[in-house]
Amino acid sequence: MQKRPRRIYTREYRIEAVKLVTEQGMEVKVAAEKLGVCLKTYGNWVSSAKSGKLAGIDTHRLRPVSELEAEVSRLRFELATACEERDILKKAAAYFAKQSK
Repeated sequence: MQKRPRRIYTREYRIEAVKLVTEQGMEVKVAAEKLGVCLKTYGNWVSSAKSGKLAGIDTHRLRPVSELEAEVSRLRFELATACEERDILKKAAAYFAKQSK
């Protein structure tokens, strides 16, 4: 069985999705099926909205990234790419050295 990739929903999407239940009176199960969201996940959104905590979900993901953090991330990516290229070249050199003997 293959694991499905985790879906990320924006805060605005969650708020609009919960309005189907809170304002339009749709059942949770029907709304979850209509939107293609897991019933348990959608139920969590509705219960969080009713307790007033829906807007605070995933606020840690919305932290702004500083210039230094962006630079570090970019440099790590470049380093990983360079290391991968180096490893490929090492293997190719070893292969051709073996072929020339």
